[in-house]
Formats: sequence, structure tokens, C-alpha cells
Amino acid sequence: MTYSETCKYLYSQVPMFENLGMAGYKEGLDNSLKLDEHYGHPHRNYLTIHVAGTNGKGSCAHTLAAILQKCGYTVGLYTSPHLVDFDERIRINGQPIDHEYVADFVQEGRSFFEPLTPSFFEVTTAMALKYFNDKRVDIAVIEVGLGGRLDCTNIITPILSVITNISYDHMQQLGNSLEQIAMEKAGIIKKGVPVVIGETTPETKGIFEAVARETKAPIVFAEDNPEVTSAQLIDNGMQYQTAHYGTIQGELMGLYQEKNANTILTAVRQLEEMGYMYRFGDTSKSEVKGKEIAEGFMTVCETTGLKGRWQVLSKEPLVICDTGHNVGGWEYLSQQIAQVKCKKKHIVFGMVEDKDMEGVMALLPKDATYYFAKADNKRAVSETVLKFIGEQQGLTGEGYPTVAEAYHAAKKAAETDDFVFIGGSTYVVADLLKNAF
Repeated sequence: MTYSETCKYLYSQVPMFENLGMAGYKEGLDNSLKLDEHYGHPHRNYLTIHVAGTNGKGSCAHTLAAILQKCGYTVGLYTSPHLVDFDERIRINGQPIDHEYVADFVQEGRSFFEPLTPSFFEVTTAMALKYFNDKRVDIAVIEVGLGGRLDCTNIITPILSVITNISYDHMQQLGNSLEQIAMEKAGIIKKGVPVVIGETTPETKGIFEAVARETKAPIVFAEDNPEVTSAQLIDNGMQYQTAHYGTIQGELMGLYQEKNANTILTAVRQLEEMGYMYRFGDTSKSEVKGKEIAEGFMTVCETTGLKGRWQVLSKEPLVICDTGHNVGGWEYLSQQIAQVKCKKKHIVFGMVEDKDMEGVMALLPKDATYYFAKADNKRAVSETVLKFIGEQQGLTGEGYPTVAEAYHAAKKAAETDDFVFIGGSTYVVADLLKNAF
């Protein structure tokens, strides 16, 4: 099979949560453990960092990978979902996985894994872990797909676990309370392995403390002794004053990145104390390491290929997309959209069916024109339903059968000093980048 044929096989023949929801979700680690044994436990041959959380885990994973690369490591990065092409999920030093490797892995492994009827994520996780070993990475940053305890990435034993935050998302799989969701995410905490918790609530902090005690895992709460002492949005990013690393300018521009930056720097501080920030034996705690950390923040998109985080696509009119897709994310996005100085706002908006549509749409600005769009995804909500719910929330606009049509309508209506925002779902942003840019 060619690379293109292999991707089509993976999307169509292997159950995929992104497309099918619960029908594509396999609970438990049985298949992951069998695949891991079949491929010789490849993740045991390099260091790993495990990143979980409801929001921010992608930004944190990419930025940690960028920092480690600037410090001299060969860094694997496994994230999901992809926006434009499958190869975005598996990278080494920012370079996507070799297409030939993807095709060969599936072709050679089908006779073993097909009888297991694995999920898409089980197959791709096994592929990533083996690829990183075959290419001899020093360290890999592994982002959890969904939850933590039963996620198929949870077969690794990392040097550090990171849990960014807990809010309501994927309740069908993870539970209907913050306590239940926190317990699932806390499942990545391993015996004796330090864990950094980015943000807590009164409902979740005790859960993390209890699991850490049970596993004898050293636990650090990033919000207790903040590494980021202040932050401000500037023209080309976020500027942070920090407790140990001076002034850092971050390339990622979302207001929510202040919390992410605090989590990232707390994780970096832990890695530094554990001796992992000194790739070539340089244990001097000088400005050089601070410079490399700052470079990781400033070049994360170029270094890792990260897209879709308050990403500026054009300036006249200002066009921005963001993958925020739940209430926790939109509590920040709504604030930032409100702060944009413009003549008129145009918002291309879509969601998938297992999200809190009413909760998110209640946060959307009322002073915008809406272009409700159905993403190219089996779980996407139709533009008709979105428009109906939007009208109940006081939002005015029209429905469009595709994201591209909605975007082109918004762009045509927008004047030079207007603002066009595209978001509501990762899949809306994916459609935009694939079909309109």
C-alpha cells in the first residue's frame, strides 16, 4: 500500500473515535499491551514525559518538546488529533513521520493486529512508540488521547507526568463529575514518578493528592508556587515574567496560554532538578538554559509544527482560528474575542455532538455575525441545529453545509478592519486549513 492508501485503510477499517465517537472508543489496555509485547516494548528504550488534561495538553506537549529540542535532545512528539495530515501526529524534532514507515508498519503488522480488532488510536500509538525507538530518540513527549487511566498511551512509565487541568469534556467516557474525570486523568500517575498538576478545583485537588499518596509519587501543584508571576498579551505573542527564567516571550497568543506557561515552566523546573535539562553534561544553572527555554517558547510552532492555537491566518481583515472546543476553553476564548479591536466580528462556528453546545454557545459574543458550519466529520452537528441553538442564545447568522463555504461567506462580507474567527471544534479548524488555506 502507498501512504495515501494506508491512511485510507486506517480511517476506514480501524474504528476511529474522532469519526465514530463511542463506537470508535475501546476501553482498556489489553490490545495496547499485546501490541507493546509484540513490538518488544519499544518505549522502554528511551525517556518519556506523559501529558494529560482536559485543555492545554497539546500546547504543553508541543512546548515541552520544543524546549527539550533546544536543549540538545532528539525529541519524539506524539499528539492527536491531526489537523491536515495523519503524519502530524508523530514527529521527531518537528519532522513528521516518514510516509514509507507508516505504510510499512501497517502492511507488515496487519496479520498480527487485525485479529485483535484494535482501535485507530491503539494502532497509531503502537506505531509511534516503535518509530521513536527505531529512530533512536532520546526522549518522547506523549500526549494522552482521551482520559488517562485506560488510554492506550498509559502503558509507558515516564520520568515525569503532567496533568494540565480538569473540566467537563468527554463525559460519556470519563464521568459526569469533576471528581470522576480527575480520577480518570490521575490514572497516568505512576509509582514513584513525579507529577505536575497545572490547575485544580476544590473537587479535584484532593483526588490528585490521594492518588499521589497511594503511588508514592512526588506531586507539585503549579498554582501553589507560580513560575509565571505576570503575563500580558503583546503584538506577536504573550510576554511572561517568571520566577526563575527572567522575561520569556511566548509565540502562542491565547489568553489561556498563561496557565499553560505556568504548567510548562513548573514541569521544566522539575526536569531541571532531576538533571534532565542538561543533555550534554552541562550542569551549570546559567542563563544559557534560560535562553534555550525562552527559545522553545518563542519558536514552538516552527520547531514542532503546532497549529490552531489562536493562529493568525491573515491581517486585513484579521483572520484567526482556534481549536478550543469546550466550556473550559471558551471561557478564555470569549474574553479574547471580546478584546479584539475591530469594526465588526464574523464568527465561523461548528461543534461535534458529544460537547456541551448550549454551554459553549452561551459564552459566544452576541455582537457578531455567525456562519454556522458542519465540519466534515460523522459526529459534526448540522448547521441547521447549530443555527437553531444559536438563535435560542441570541446569536444571529446563517447555516452553511461546509466550513469552506461558511469561511468564504464570512471573508466576502468582512471589510479590511473587521475580524473573522473560525472555531468551536478541532474539526472545524482542520476543515479550514485543509480546504480554505
